[in-house]
Amino acid sequence: MAEKTVVTLEETLAALVEGKKYTTLRDILVTMNASDIAAIFEEMPEAKLPLLFRLLPKELAAETFVEMEPEAQELLIQGFSDNELKEVVDELYVDDAVDIVEEMPANVVKRILKQADPEMRKMINEILKYPDDSAGSIMTTEYVSLRPDMTAEEAIKRIRRTGVDKETIYTCYVTDNNRKLIGMISLRTLLLCEDDDVLEEVMENNVISVNTLEDQESVAQMMAKYDWSAMPVVDQENRLVGIVTVDDAIDVLQEETTEDFEKLAGMTPTDKPYLRTGVLETWKSRVPWLLILMLSATLTSMVLTSFETSLAACTVLTAFIPMLTGTGGNSGTQSSVAVIRALSLGEVEFVDTIRVIWKEIRVAVMCGVTLAACNFVKLLVVDRMLLGNSSVTVPVAAVICVTMVFTVLCAKTVGCVLPLLAEKIHLDPAVMASPFISTIVDVLTLLIYFQVARAILHI
Repeated sequence: MAEKTVVTLEETLAALVEGKKYTTLRDILVTMNASDIAAIFEEMPEAKLPLLFRLLPKELAAETFVEMEPEAQELLIQGFSDNELKEVVDELYVDDAVDIVEEMPANVVKRILKQADPEMRKMINEILKYPDDSAGSIMTTEYVSLRPDMTAEEAIKRIRRTGVDKETIYTCYVTDNNRKLIGMISLRTLLLCEDDDVLEEVMENNVISVNTLEDQESVAQMMAKYDWSAMPVVDQENRLVGIVTVDDAIDVLQEETTEDFEKLAGMTPTDKPYLRTGVLETWKSRVPWLLILMLSATLTSMVLTSFETSLAACTVLTAFIPMLTGTGGNSGTQSSVAVIRALSLGEVEFVDTIRVIWKEIRVAVMCGVTLAACNFVKLLVVDRMLLGNSSVTVPVAAVICVTMVFTVLCAKTVGCVLPLLAEKIHLDPAVMASPFISTIVDVLTLLIYFQVARAILHI
């Protein structure tokens, strides 16, 4: 029986491109989501990319362009005529246009701004003036603004007239003549109102907003907290200047989470995908932290050197140093990651330091005693009896297990305190904690180990 051959969508589209079946190809593409089209386009030969892009309807082409990687966007822009570039730019939302401009080289930016209409160009320049990672830098100025004296019927007519170019129409904002934000109302509320209801009577008066200089991560967290699809952004005088939409908030949370993971791993954050980051760039992001950690490990060597006499008197202790330092490092990392995550979500603050330490101490005691008890049995049954290591005596096992308890206790305390201290002095908790926890815990572990050994073994 012949085997069935499974043909993927990518292979089908590639075959249509090779066969120059452009009408069939277009019919398939128009049924697809923009992000899926972008992913497929990036797998196609670069020479075919401009041709494929021209097959898309104008609106779908703009949506697909936004989803593509900066390298592919630049390639397309270089292949566009001025009219084609203008068509794409005209279909972009302002915040998407700003994102593209920020990623492009100067010569490409000039072409984009030249083809943008004056109003679009003005809005792009306004957003670009805000600091990176601020609410102003990720907002869009395309929102629906209503007046408080409008009726529901008049408001709906305005939405129909102006909403086609707005990023969202589901949440509308009520402002006075000076653009000061005084309320908000959802499209659902408008549709369920009586036609003659005045907005001032049915709108929500207590509107939560953010300032243009608010950190973008805080804005995204607030949107997640309140389950909002958009967050109004105001200036120092409470005038509405834009909104942050949920798609941008998701991007921010993804970027911040990735950045935290990279910092926890001792790497300089990068905004490029892994496979698109060059070897040299990756080397530059990793080697500084490796050098710092390598040099900081000198402290560990100094402690070992100072206790050479103790190690010579009981050489079996040396074999268990990696296990103790590894357990300490893992324990500290567990606590630091949990606290860093809680800080980023706003679940804990510096004022909660005592509560956090008390919790981690109780957890540390329970974990330490459990590990010590299991390790004591393992040392006497496996190491001494099964492996025949007569050097592992009860006193030696006691030294290792007592050290284990105190190591876990110290590691978890250090792991939870460092991020909180970093937050207090306005440093990134991930940067402060991740590179130094292991070194601090290693030094503490060795100091505890040899002091316990001296007390029990009298060496």
